Amino acid sequence: MLVDDNLANLTAGKNMMKEQYEVFAIPSAAKLFEFLNHVMPDLILLDIEMPEMNGYEAIKRLKGDARYADIPVIFLTAKTDEGSELEGLELGAIDYVIKPFSAPLLLKRIENHMLMSEQKNDLREFNDNLQEAVDRKTAQVMELQNAVLSTVAEMVEFRDENTGGHVDRTQRYLQLLLERTMEKGAHSDEIRDWDLAFLLPSAQLHDVGKIAISDAILNKPGKLTDEEFEIIKEHPAIGVNAIKRIGENASEHDFLVHAEIFAGSHHEKWDGSGYPHGLKGNDIPLQGRLMAIADVYDALISLRPYKKPMAPEKAREIIKEGSGSHFDPALVDIFLEVESEFAAIAREYQAQYVLREDME
Repeated sequence: MLVDDNLANLTAGKNMMKEQYEVFAIPSAAKLFEFLNHVMPDLILLDIEMPEMNGYEAIKRLKGDARYADIPVIFLTAKTDEGSELEGLELGAIDYVIKPFSAPLLLKRIENHMLMSEQKNDLREFNDNLQEAVDRKTAQVMELQNAVLSTVAEMVEFRDENTGGHVDRTQRYLQLLLERTMEKGAHSDEIRDWDLAFLLPSAQLHDVGKIAISDAILNKPGKLTDEEFEIIKEHPAIGVNAIKRIGENASEHDFLVHAEIFAGSHHEKWDGSGYPHGLKGNDIPLQGRLMAIADVYDALISLRPYKKPMAPEKAREIIKEGSGSHFDPALVDIFLEVESEFAAIAREYQAQYVLREDME
């Protein structure tokens, strides 16, 4: 697009360029913006000294509009002072051509800038394609990582006949708690540093240490002895060690950071009476305090050889009663806000169990 209020300049400029380019001769900056609603040019040749809207005002408007900001602009002017040229370049022009101009010089400058623009577009397209490839590869790695996590978690769950679906349900409970915590802006300083794409899948490994616990204890159809319970209490530390060993043999193991914390802290209690380290209050990692609620709630609503599944309403009351002793009081308050959604998940599981039992 050639923009100039002088008809002779428009005619001469169009004649110079018409054999190589499709040229729109436009008599004012106002008309330029009307044309831009219908045609997107590869380059704008813009006169500076025009009535109503001069070239400086026009380029400010162009560069301030995302639709037109990337269109290259060459200023055409009779001004020869350094200040005018500098002002034009600072406003975003790519070149500054003095009138009257020679046809070969103008065409060569246009050719050079069109080539640069084409190369810039090619580079942008290459970068976009490269980013798509990186995103696709990252998604594949994440998919593989999550598949490994799920498989390991399922292996643990398969050994523990009493906890079918526990991993899936606790992950869903955890997501509800975490989403509401974020909505309320609670623990924002800590949560904003978390990569949530890693956090939720890594929660599947919170009980990975049970893989080293004897089947005789893990599947005992009754209350454990004190000695057996002490053995069960070893599973957080076993899980942490297993996850650390995986990390030592992997170059990229960010997804294991949360897994280690979940495994090692989900049995700690707010009042310090938990295990394995007897941590108290905010010394317990936030991941562990969140998982403690999800883990205990699921244990309460689930079938065990030594007990029937508890009604969600009863489980709610037990979690509430544990506020300040077993659980973080602030997180219990958040749990109570989303408890109806917990209950829906619990009833879904219990309905599946009843149906399976009837079929058997």
